[in-house]
Amino acid sequence: MTKILFVCHGKTCLPLMDVFLNLLVFLATAVSFIFCFRDRDGIWSWKSGIRSLRFFTILSNLFCACASLAVALSSLQGTIPHGIWLLKYVAASSVAVTFLTVMFFLGPTQGYKEQLKGWGLFLHLICPVLAILSFCFLERAYPLSFAVSLLGMLPVVLYGALYLYKVVLVPEESRWEDFYGFNKGGKWRMSFTAMIVGAFLVCVILRLLCRV
Repeated sequence: MTKILFVCHGKTCLPLMDVFLNLLVFLATAVSFIFCFRDRDGIWSWKSGIRSLRFFTILSNLFCACASLAVALSSLQGTIPHGIWLLKYVAASSVAVTFLTVMFFLGPTQGYKEQLKGWGLFLHLICPVLAILSFCFLERAYPLSFAVSLLGMLPVVLYGALYLYKVVLVPEESRWEDFYGFNKGGKWRMSFTAMIVGAFLVCVILRLLCRV
């Protein structure tokens, strides 16, 4: 008979597979971020790496990597504090937005091949999916109420406000390039609303998955 190994503590027992997945997310994200310091000509550049921190993809995945590492280390020590568990939920929500944005917006408009090549395969697809699956099905340590689940919208709201400011509101000479195309045709109001609604739906869906 096959035995399943668990890391057990006061309230829950987590499969070691969950610890492995969290560490895998952390390591894959860390390696992928290192390659963000290479420009399009393959030259290593601090400027390229720092510039990549403008992207929600990078920020959400780095956030998720840190949360995943915290979950893995905490579970190995015998307990996952509620704060760390909640941090992982917010992080999983943020990379879920990254994943869905690529699948339903950036992929169709900019090409799936472009979005899923190189480190994009990990940061746009593999790491987000692993984070979502590990949280929803292997980390049911605490109940997730509807009100608490809305905390998952925070990364999108905060980044959306920053992006709106840097792309639309600041003087033109100081603006970021509209690399997500959310202000294409001057339709930033529609894009911003869609981002908020999308983040809300992600929170609802993740909460439902946690209760399956």
